[in-house]
Amino acid sequence: MSPSPPLRWLAALLALSACSAPPPPPAPAPSSYAAVARGRVDVEGGLVALAAPRDGVVSHVAIHQGQDVHKGDVLLELDATASHLALRAATAEQQQARAELAVLEQQRRAAAVRAERLAAAAKAGAGEGQLADDAAAALAQLTAQREVTQAAIAAAEVKASAARYEITQRTLRSPQSGTVVQLAAQDGVAVSAQSGALVTLLPAVPRIVRAELSEGYVAQVRAGLSAEVSAEDDAEKAWPARVLRVSAVVAASQLEDDPQRRASSRTVECVLSLDPMADLRVGQRVMVRFLKPVAATKD
Repeated sequence: MSPSPPLRWLAALLALSACSAPPPPPAPAPSSYAAVARGRVDVEGGLVALAAPRDGVVSHVAIHQGQDVHKGDVLLELDATASHLALRAATAEQQQARAELAVLEQQRRAAAVRAERLAAAAKAGAGEGQLADDAAAALAQLTAQREVTQAAIAAAEVKASAARYEITQRTLRSPQSGTVVQLAAQDGVAVSAQSGALVTLLPAVPRIVRAELSEGYVAQVRAGLSAEVSAEDDAEKAWPARVLRVSAVVAASQLEDDPQRRASSRTVECVLSLDPMADLRVGQRVMVRFLKPVAATKD
């Protein structure tokens, strides 16, 4: 017996519904990234902060903010009047002692000749022994005075060297080539070693990225792995990078803004070399996407 019309309509509707049902969503494509981490652009060793080498008054600032400098360039000078005066005094002491030494040398040579002759005469019985003894004593005294004067010359040289050293210490020079990114000094200002950095340099070295890799993804990243780096607020433009090293230390995040999450997060620092053409500034926050290693194909 054939089904009744209502049953036939219900079966047709069920069949039509089954045919028009949307297909199941496709499975998500596998990610090409081994891990993703936040990071910051930096240079090896960080920025170079230079403080005053001595307490004093700035007499001359030789650079300005944004200027490129080379290793050994003078950045600023402190007043060195006292050191220059000490150098002049030490030089004068040297000159005086050397003049005294020249006179003593002449006197000593004459005394040596006289002492030798009187000693020979006394030995031959042609002279008094007392005169020979007096001549020998005079020679010994001049010899001792010569040694004292030579010591004075050496001491004056030490004073002169100390004064020259102080003069050099009152001149702040660039320890390496770079760019002046901060200048906190001007002529006539009193400064000290406790005043903090007077000049901050950005070294002229390749830039790197210090990424904070979550502890759970450490096994996925190793030295030599390729990565992509993009600005944290602009993911459309990315630059190539390569992992240089992965730290062996687990520490709290330094880039997390939330204090509670920062205290509980456990990250490992990963340092990457950055493409020299990357338009990123030191200190800028970035996103790092570590690429999965490409499996080697067999011939």
